[in-house]
Order: sequence, then structure tokens, then C-alpha cells
Amino acid sequence: MLNLVLMAMIVALLIPLYQAWRDEDIWQTMLALASVSAKSAVMILLVSILRDDWMIGIVGVIILSVGNAGFMLLAHILKRMGDS
Repeated sequence: MLNLVLMAMIVALLIPLYQAWRDEDIWQTMLALASVSAKSAVMILLVSILRDDWMIGIVGVIILSVGNAGFMLLAHILKRMGDS
């Protein structure tokens, strides 16, 4: 049952990658990659629960908490460059 859930999560992970590949807009690409980051962190948490390895779970939590900070910084820089 849990393997089926993991496979469904992998398929859901591929949808934003396809959208980022198809679209030329940088903002849509950044949103798609941020979505991939969050989904992969949830997958890491699921694997850590299945393996009963909490060190992997800590990595998933770190990715969830600070993983998108780089994207927000890049978006702010791109916005400032567009304003000037």
C-alpha cells in the first residue's frame, strides 16, 4: 500500500517538471521547481517513516523549512532588476 502511495507521489512530482519544461516564463518555472522541492521533501519524510530512520526525516524537515528560501531571494532579485 505504501509503495503505491510513493509511486503516486513520484507521478505527482513529474507534473510540475513537465510544466517547467513546457513554459518559457521564468516565474512559472520557479513555481514549478518550488513545488518539486516541497514534494520531494514530503517524499523524503515518507521514506524516513518507512525505514524508521529519523536522520533522513530531519533532512526532509530542513528542506521543507528553508528549501524555498533561495527561490524567494532569486525572485526578489529578479523583481528588483525588472524595476530598474
